[in-house]
Amino acid sequence: MTVRYLLAFIAAFAACVALMPPIIRLARKWKVRQTVLSYVDNHSHKSGTPTMGGIAVLLALVIGTLPFIRQGASLCVLVLAVTAAFGIIGFLDDFIKVFFKQNKGLSSRQKMLFQVAVALIVSLFVFYSEFVGSVVYAPFTMRELDLGWFAPVFYMFVFLAFTNAVNLTDGLDGLAGGVTLTYTVFFGAVIALIVFYFGLSPLYTAEHGNLLIFCCALVGALLGFLLYNSFPARIFMGDTGALALGAAVAGLAVVSKLALVAPVIGIMYVVTCLSDIIQVLHYKRTKRRVFLMAPLHHHFERKGLHENSIVRIYTGITAVMGALTVLVILLIN
Repeated sequence: MTVRYLLAFIAAFAACVALMPPIIRLARKWKVRQTVLSYVDNHSHKSGTPTMGGIAVLLALVIGTLPFIRQGASLCVLVLAVTAAFGIIGFLDDFIKVFFKQNKGLSSRQKMLFQVAVALIVSLFVFYSEFVGSVVYAPFTMRELDLGWFAPVFYMFVFLAFTNAVNLTDGLDGLAGGVTLTYTVFFGAVIALIVFYFGLSPLYTAEHGNLLIFCCALVGALLGFLLYNSFPARIFMGDTGALALGAAVAGLAVVSKLALVAPVIGIMYVVTCLSDIIQVLHYKRTKRRVFLMAPLHHHFERKGLHENSIVRIYTGITAVMGALTVLVILLIN
């Protein structure tokens, strides 16, 4: 059984590594390039870098997941489907930016409408699923909490929060990919505890086992992508990748009942979102800025930190929080 996890990782990694060179060539040929917005002037040298590399991550994720899942994979297929759905929304956004020369792509209203529609459908499906329903695990104690009829609203919030948080984190070479890879490693470790340690029924164990396959494939795909996206990036993931990754993170959190654990491991997603919200609200009220630039990683850039240093800090904090989460769960339970 454990061999399947390794094979899922290897298949996704190999697929992404193989797909990236032709995608980069096609992106250059068709002028699928990133346009850096004027207010991010310190990134002006990156304008023209190929984008939409998230396509390779999505394809690699499918290649690393579908051949290795077994019976009891309804939740895994659901997460893969919602990842693809948000990836399509991101693709439309990127397509408009690139081929219609509109820097902002889909309008905020259009993007939010699509995201809410997909999140609503998936949240209702999960709510009426025999495997999830209205129950979530409490952080660390892993005791079941019943959210009742509030559950679908909470699930929708998780989807919208994480998809936009990952999108906001995608601002430096290797940042969103590195943080999400690290997050998935430790989130997958928590799922592994559920599969191998907490003694669920065979049906639930099979479902969570296939979710672990998805995690392994996602780690492999991201590792392959980072070979091309780390500083200096040869390609960006675009909204195609950022929204898909956010949906993957949110989908895993919701269907595994670990939506309250996810923000602990994904603390840097939370910090990124909060820094942006604080900046906007404070500026609207006082016309002054809290940070030199938001989200927070751009503030650190303005303070003189190199991209690589910021990426190391973000991934390091994610790793520490992930390791602490796994350790505390083991100690308490």
